[in-house]
Amino acid sequence: MTPAALRTFLDRNEPTVLVELVAVRGSTPREAGAFMLVSAEDQTGTIGGGALEYLCIDRARRALVSGEALTSLDVPLGPEIGQCCGGRVDVAIRLVDARIRSGLVRRIEAERAHRPHVYVFGAGHVGRALARALAPLPLCCHVVDTRPDALVDLPPEVETHAVAMPEALVRSAPAGSSFVILTHDHALDFLIAAEALQRPDALYVGMVGSMTKRARFTHWYRAEGHDQFALNRLISPIGAVAGVGDKRPEVIAALAAAEILVTVMNKGRLADEADASGAYLPGVAVGR
Repeated sequence: MTPAALRTFLDRNEPTVLVELVAVRGSTPREAGAFMLVSAEDQTGTIGGGALEYLCIDRARRALVSGEALTSLDVPLGPEIGQCCGGRVDVAIRLVDARIRSGLVRRIEAERAHRPHVYVFGAGHVGRALARALAPLPLCCHVVDTRPDALVDLPPEVETHAVAMPEALVRSAPAGSSFVILTHDHALDFLIAAEALQRPDALYVGMVGSMTKRARFTHWYRAEGHDQFALNRLISPIGAVAGVGDKRPEVIAALAAAEILVTVMNKGRLADEADASGAYLPGVAVGR
């Protein structure tokens, strides 16, 4: 959820109730801090779905009718409510006022400010499908193209950049960014990939194409005198780890999005651990 989407929902659904998991114990469908907003006829967000969510929605709407400002639930996720997670959750149900509203906006802004950045170079069929796949994930997605008219009808969460020299954006990208390269020009792909591989803090560097394209890039990259060790960090073809072999843009995008998310989250976790211990991990952005 974006801050703008939050404000729009609250403006259109007044009064609204905040349903939040304030504590979790054992196996639960969501983590502490997960929340949803419930109005008389609408809702957004989720605390995990299932019987727990239906129970809380019912209590939230009863609170709307009664005008109750605050209530709390201690819910065992077992046979009593028809779930088998086995854990237990404490749920706070509060009527949204100005203080809660501003707190939610600040929380979402802070969470989004710490999201890893993913730059998708190329707004062709695969690039657009990948942007749509990445948009709802906990990432800050950018789409970069030399053609301004290609950067239309993308999800509102996606930032677009129409630039003459896309490789320059690699240099200015925040620490710990990821780069996915799939432009309409192989020569441009090579320039962007070479620039990205010079960033040891990049969490993911991937380039669309065949094994033949990778071999040609490798030959060119070495001939240009670049660091050969950095080639080990290049993922190309992208989204091929599952061995599906389907070349439809949406399928490539789904596989690549999963690959990017797993790589970024795993390396981000290692970076956080290294930051806490003071260790240095080559190729991992520490303290992003």
